[in-house]
Amino acid sequence: MSIRKGGLMSYNQRRIARWYFGGVASSMAAMVTHPLDLMKVLIQTQAEKLSLGQTTRKIIREQGVLAMYNGISASMLRQYTYTLSRFGIYSVGSGMMDTSTMGRKTLLAAVAGGIGGYVGAPADLINVRLQNDVKLPPEKRRNYKHAIDGLVRITREEGWRSLFNGASMTALRGMFMTVGQIAFYEQSKANLVKVGMPENMGTYILASIISATVATTLTQPIDVVKTRQMNASPGEYSGLTDVFMKTSKEGPLAFFKGYTPALTRLMPAHGVTVSGP
Repeated sequence: MSIRKGGLMSYNQRRIARWYFGGVASSMAAMVTHPLDLMKVLIQTQAEKLSLGQTTRKIIREQGVLAMYNGISASMLRQYTYTLSRFGIYSVGSGMMDTSTMGRKTLLAAVAGGIGGYVGAPADLINVRLQNDVKLPPEKRRNYKHAIDGLVRITREEGWRSLFNGASMTALRGMFMTVGQIAFYEQSKANLVKVGMPENMGTYILASIISATVATTLTQPIDVVKTRQMNASPGEYSGLTDVFMKTSKEGPLAFFKGYTPALTRLMPAHGVTVSGP
C-alpha cells in the first residue's frame, strides 16, 4: 500500500473515503446541467423534429426561463439514489476484488450500475414526468409539486409497483452508463499515462471526455426507450417491445434523439464526478 508524499492516507484509503463523492459531485453538476437534461427528455418524447435550440426557445417563450429547471427536486433525488448507489458499490467493490483488467472493471461497473438503476428508478420516473410536464397543455399535466409529492401521488393513484415502471431499462442503462463512465474512464486514464501523458488534471479530463462519449453512445438508445416508457400514459404501450417497435417506425435515428444535450450535459457532470487520480 503506497503512501503519497505529504499525505496521511493511502491511495486505496482515499478511494474508499471518497465513495460518496459521486453523488455529491453529481448533484452539484446537476444544478448547472439540469436544463440540458430537460431538453434531452423533451426531444426524446416529442413526435415532431425540433432542434435543441428550437425546443429551448419554445419552452422559454411559452413558460419562461424558470421552466428550464422543472423537475430539479427529482433530479437531486435521483443523484442521491441512483448515482450515489452505483459509485458507492463500485468503490467498495474495487477494494474487495482485483480490477486491474478491463474485463473485471466492466463486470464490477455493470453490477454496480444495475443495482443503482433499480434503486434510482422511482426518482428517475418522477424526473421524467416532471420534466415532460412543461410541454403538455395545462389540462394534461400531472402537476407534481416536487419529487416527494410525485412519489406519494404515484403510490396512491397508480400503486407502488408503478414507481418501478421502466426499472428494467433504468437498470440496463445504469449498467452501460457505469461501464462507460467508470470502467472506460479508468482504462482510458491508464492507457493515456502508458503512452506518455503526465498524470495531471489535463490527462484526467481527457479520459473523462473519452468515457463520457462512450457512455452516452452506449446508453442513448436505452435512454430513449426508458424515457418514453416512463412518460407513457396508461395503455399507451402494451409493453417494452411495443415501445421499441413504435420508436423504430420513426427511423433508426429516433433512438439517438437527445444525443447532443445528453453528451453536452454528461461531459461536465462526468468531469466533476470522476476526474482525479
